[in-house]
Amino acid sequence: MAKIVDVGSIGSDFESLSDPRHTRNRKHLMVDIAVIAVCGVICGCDGPTAIHRWAKNRASWLAEHLALHNGIPSRDCIRRLLMALKPEAFQRCFQAWICDAIPADPKNPRRLIAIDGKACRGSHDEANGLGALHIVSAWAGEEGIALGQVATEAKSNEITAIPQLLEQIDLADTLITIDAMGCQKDIVEQIVTGGGDCVIAVKDNQPKLAAAIQAFFLDHLERDLEDLRYRCHETRDDGHGRIDERSYYLAKVPRDFAPGKDWPWIKAIGYAARITQYADGTESDEVRYYLSSRYLSGKRFGEAVRGHWGIESMHWVLDVNFREDEHRTRERTLGNNLSWLRRFAVTLLKRHPDKDSLRGKMMSCMINTDYLTQVLSLQRV
Repeated sequence: MAKIVDVGSIGSDFESLSDPRHTRNRKHLMVDIAVIAVCGVICGCDGPTAIHRWAKNRASWLAEHLALHNGIPSRDCIRRLLMALKPEAFQRCFQAWICDAIPADPKNPRRLIAIDGKACRGSHDEANGLGALHIVSAWAGEEGIALGQVATEAKSNEITAIPQLLEQIDLADTLITIDAMGCQKDIVEQIVTGGGDCVIAVKDNQPKLAAAIQAFFLDHLERDLEDLRYRCHETRDDGHGRIDERSYYLAKVPRDFAPGKDWPWIKAIGYAARITQYADGTESDEVRYYLSSRYLSGKRFGEAVRGHWGIESMHWVLDVNFREDEHRTRERTLGNNLSWLRRFAVTLLKRHPDKDSLRGKMMSCMINTDYLTQVLSLQRV
């Protein structure tokens, strides 16, 4: 059961954070600025200027919960702090906040965590030879919680960012899903040795592994899977003008599986097929292949494959509701910390039980401090 968190106590989670500012520049408490930044982003602010503007208009409400010894911090004060805070340490404070407010569910069978990357397209800086900032983040889709993120300078660097992100997560009793970019031996080994399991897409970046899995299933499908022991799960979804039929098959790694000696952590290989029927009578199909470090039930394998869509949905929310792709923040640490604040805002807003769109909840937070208090405290109303 979630605990009720008082807005004024939220700053205590930031007290362990080392203040990077020089002592002569500390006219405002760091915890005050951090809480103001969180509140501003939840209300739809896109950067330090908008956060300062929102805070000035909510000064009396903020004064009820924060010290504010020297009033509302300026936009430059907010910007300088967000540029100076180390992103990993900043994120740990939010993780403590979430752990305090939302205890882990002991009944949840292996927490499902999706890892994926997203480009902040507007952050490119041609003058200084910088491409768009890429953020690799972890999302616990069944709980709707952002767990952490790592910034990289290019999409190709996601391979090196994923291990850094995994180090920030308690891997025990987790089921990690990653797209084909994360299909690397070191990543699979890190997850398994950390006490977790993984379901990872396999494509042509691992040609031998992909060819072996594809050949295995095609051979057995030709014989209608008659001599294969496997677990399966099927779903049918009707909506948005189409019918989606999905089939998930998982089989133990066969003894004669050629890549097995190079991938000793793989215990099962999977096949996921989707057939889509459109209203005009046309059809399309898609097949994907997976590796798994555990011989899961067919249902759990299907949930892992389908659940990975949750982080892609979260990325869509960031672009539509927070317009992340349009943000022109070029300073990397500032962009990283603002990106994390947006992901954390999605966590809080999605968990509020109001039957409204996420954008609608953001507007309610902006015009109603009681509603904002409910979102911040994760209070079920």
